[in-house]
Amino acid sequence: MTKTNKSLQKRLKITRSGKVLIRKGGKIHFRAKQKRSKQLGKKRWEELNIGKKELGQYLPNA
Repeated sequence: MTKTNKSLQKRLKITRSGKVLIRKGGKIHFRAKQKRSKQLGKKRWEELNIGKKELGQYLPNA
């Protein structure tokens, strides 16, 4: 039985249609001087291109 990779589970979101979304890291550092609209613009989810077989190694119950 394989265990779920908790660090990856916290960063991923799987939609109803099966897409895997991820929040890229390192977007908070050095953001204090930017405009608020630019700060919030970087807060989006991005689609991660990963195969079901590879995803199953890290998240077996997904």
